[in-house]
Amino acid sequence: MAGAGRSLPAWATGRRAALLVPVVPAAVDAFLVGKGSTWWEVVLSAIAVLALLLRLRFPVLTLVLTLPGAYFEYIWIAPMTALYSVAAHRANVRVTAFWATLFALVEYFHWPIVHEMFELGRDTALNAIESAMLAAGPAALGLLARTRRELADRIVQLTEGQQRESRLLAERVLGSERARLAREMHDVVSHQVSLISIQAGALQVSTADPVAKETARTIRELSVRTLEELRQMVGVLRAASVRRDEPLAPQPRLADLPRLIEGSGLPVTAALAPGSRAWPEAVERAAYRTVQEALTNIRKHAPGADVSVSLDARGARLLVEVHNGPPPLGAGSALPDHLPGGGHGLVGLRERAQLLGGTLSADPAPDGGFTVRAELPAE
Repeated sequence: MAGAGRSLPAWATGRRAALLVPVVPAAVDAFLVGKGSTWWEVVLSAIAVLALLLRLRFPVLTLVLTLPGAYFEYIWIAPMTALYSVAAHRANVRVTAFWATLFALVEYFHWPIVHEMFELGRDTALNAIESAMLAAGPAALGLLARTRRELADRIVQLTEGQQRESRLLAERVLGSERARLAREMHDVVSHQVSLISIQAGALQVSTADPVAKETARTIRELSVRTLEELRQMVGVLRAASVRRDEPLAPQPRLADLPRLIEGSGLPVTAALAPGSRAWPEAVERAAYRTVQEALTNIRKHAPGADVSVSLDARGARLLVEVHNGPPPLGAGSALPDHLPGGGHGLVGLRERAQLLGGTLSADPAPDGGFTVRAELPAE
């Protein structure tokens, strides 16, 4: 046959080995106890040993099959293993308590029954304690194993839930940042296309050349059509956060950084040297937002700390770095502002930098502070 030579997977082989492990000591126990016993007592012991092969699927039935051997032959390992399986694989604690009590009674009132079992004495008490311990030991270990397994499963579920929640939050933040970038692009493109349309209309009115007049009319029509299509495409995005009748606010630029730093209320040492290059508006906005978010986080978590803001042009890349030292300690130092926040501002900044072809990092500093560094390309 085609599948005759196939070997079992490793997990199946390991499970079979684990299933057979307690059978061997139970068989040795039954063999040692069964010396000189009658044939039917040996049969009961053999049934008890073989029943252990069913303990994972039918733990209660396995325990029932081992109790006659424990009663007549006084074997221990097989019924104790079966009781452990009941405690480990049955969800009802009352079931475990019932079978543990029954096993203790079987161990105490074992065959043959003699009148000494009912006498009050030291030997009777010791036998009762021994029977109770033989039943309580495997029952407690089984309950502990089941509790540990349930806690492990619960931890896995909680971990997966937290990872799923964090992933959804990150996706929501990234989606919001992309929507904001789309709205900013809409504002910029709308402004530029509107200027093109106005200039084309002025040219159409002022020129006397028929060809130039027709060209200006075509440019104006295309501008108006482009502007209308652009507004339709991003209309849903704007409706989510901005009223349609709300005037568009001017976008922040590098020239607005001194005012932002001055109004932060932090002891900031600024070194702003963006160079003479004309940086794209998207790069200037990204640099401004990076400084703004970093100062906001410092104001929340390290008020009073020394802050340095540097802006440097290195070739075709704009480097933005905001560093804060550790918050001051002492009686007169300010306490952190525990303001509500999702902690996803840096995620949006990183997404913005990546969309521009740059990078952003936020790492603890060796002096105990924090450093946010962005590198934005000119193109």
